[in-house]
Amino acid sequence: MSMSTPSFAGAVDLSSLGAKKAPARAGDSPVIDVTTEGFESLILKASETIPVIIDVWATWCAPCKQLSPILEDLAIEYAGRLLVTKVDADAEPSISQALQVQSIPSVFAVIKGQLIPLFQGAYPKDQVKQIFEKLLELAAEQGLSPVAAVEGEQQVDTNVEVNADPRFDQAVDAVNAGDWDSAKKAYQGILDSEPGDLDAQGGLIMAGIFERTDGVEPPQGDSFDELLITADLAAASGEWESALAAGIKAVQLSSGAERELARTRLVEYFALAGDDPSVPGARIALANALF
Repeated sequence: MSMSTPSFAGAVDLSSLGAKKAPARAGDSPVIDVTTEGFESLILKASETIPVIIDVWATWCAPCKQLSPILEDLAIEYAGRLLVTKVDADAEPSISQALQVQSIPSVFAVIKGQLIPLFQGAYPKDQVKQIFEKLLELAAEQGLSPVAAVEGEQQVDTNVEVNADPRFDQAVDAVNAGDWDSAKKAYQGILDSEPGDLDAQGGLIMAGIFERTDGVEPPQGDSFDELLITADLAAASGEWESALAAGIKAVQLSSGAERELARTRLVEYFALAGDDPSVPGARIALANALF
C-alpha cells in the first residue's frame, strides 16, 4: 500500500475535472457513482470534511467484481466516517487519465483535495479495512474527525448543490482550451478581489507553467534557460523532486536578474508542491545557494 500524499491536486490535473460543476446524487446505493461532471461537486468538495474513497473499475474487470461487494459493505460500516465513490474507467477516461491509473481496480483516497494512492487489485476485506483505518488516522492528522453516523441518520449529504463561481469556470475552460492569457486574466481577476484565494493563486501559477511548456520539447543541455525549461516541464507533470532540483541548479549557476527569476520559480513550485517530501530539502538547498 502506498500512502504518499501528492500535495497539490493540480499535479495530476484534477482541477480540470471541475470545469463544469453539477450536483452528484447517490440514489439508494451506499457506493456513489461519480462522473466527470460531478467530480468537483462531490469528491473535491466533500474531501474538505470527510475522507473520500475513489474506486476506479470497469465492467469487464473480474477483480473489480470481487472488490465491489467489499467496498459496499465497508461503505455501510464506515457511513459518516468515509465516503466511498466509484468511477467507471471506460465511461470516464478523463478521470482515469487525471488519476494516472495504470491498472484496475485502482483505489485512491482524497483528503482536503489531496490525492492519496491506496492500492491496486482486489484486496480481501480485512486488508481493505486496515487500509481505511490507517486513512482515518491520516485524516485526523490533517484535522478531519468525521463521526460515524447514528443508525437511521445520514451524516454525509451527497446531494451536493454547488454555487458555481463563473470566474473559475472561465479560468478552467481557458486552461482546457490552451488560452493561457485568458486563463491568467481570469485567475488574476479573482485575486484582485480576493488576494488570499489559494485556488486562484495556484491556478495562476499553473497557467503560467502550462504556457511556458506549451509545445516545448525537453532540453538536452544544462544552460540556465534549459534548466528553467526542465524545471517547468517537471512541475507541469507534478514531478516535484525533479522540478526543484533543476530550479536549485539554475540558482546555483546564475546571478543577478537570472538568479532572482530562478528563485521566483522555486517559490512558485513550493506553493504548488505543499507538503511533498522533496520540499524541505529544496528549501534548505535554496537558502544555501542564495546565502
